[in-house]
Amino acid sequence: MRIGVHPNNLHLRLASLWPGAFAGLDPVFVPYGEGRDTASLLESGAIHIGGTGSTPPIEADARGLHVEYVAASAPRPANGAIFVRAGSDIGSVADLAGRRISLIDGSFHTYLLARSLEGEGLALGDVERIEIGTQDSLTELLEGRVDAWVAMSPRLEKAIGRDDLRLLVRCGAAIPNRSLFWSLARVGLSPAEIAAIASELARIGGEIATDQVRAAHLLAEHDRSGTDAEAWERVVRSRDFSVVPIDAAVLAEQQEEADTLFRHGHFDRAVAISRLLEATK
Repeated sequence: MRIGVHPNNLHLRLASLWPGAFAGLDPVFVPYGEGRDTASLLESGAIHIGGTGSTPPIEADARGLHVEYVAASAPRPANGAIFVRAGSDIGSVADLAGRRISLIDGSFHTYLLARSLEGEGLALGDVERIEIGTQDSLTELLEGRVDAWVAMSPRLEKAIGRDDLRLLVRCGAAIPNRSLFWSLARVGLSPAEIAAIASELARIGGEIATDQVRAAHLLAEHDRSGTDAEAWERVVRSRDFSVVPIDAAVLAEQQEEADTLFRHGHFDRAVAISRLLEATK
């Protein structure tokens, strides 16, 4: 089993470091750069399963790749936020109209921004989305090249409490922000393999929850960004690592996101996850 691991999926990142993880599936952990690459790697056969935020599998379905959902994390309301400079004249989400916003477009950042704007009668087209790329978003914000920044762990935890930043909105106020573990129909995972993957993700999540210090030290030991164990422990303690098999409620959330992003013009056509909903009934 070729399991994709990118830096922003902490569950699979920890699984790749956790002794005995996925032992029954003869695992090969395949590192890659970011969650938006998951669909292409699945399509090419480089990996058989990956984990991302909620948006990349919808992007894959929009490309006609026929996503196979495997499991879902618990909601992670603390894992994303929108920041502005402390002295900014942006006092609320409504003030983002016409502003430059740094984010990883096509990730859950896009959905968080869309739902936040929608609550104020705005749409994605009312702001200028600036792709982060290789830029340091915090520096871009503080030096005024962007007006707001969509942040996530572990940089989020470092940003909270800074006196030169102001928190505008947290994830939990707008979206569930789950991790989704998924494949493509063409990969051909069997029902037994899907069940085994979901079960192993849940088992590892339970062990992480009972040994958070160990998890933090593993992350710090293999972290090239310089985030230390103390910072990683705050990240680990802030989230629920429980994982459940895919069910109708999670698929309904995915459909709501797909409909929202279509409504905002992010997709050229509607994305029907309802075909999967029918299979759960």
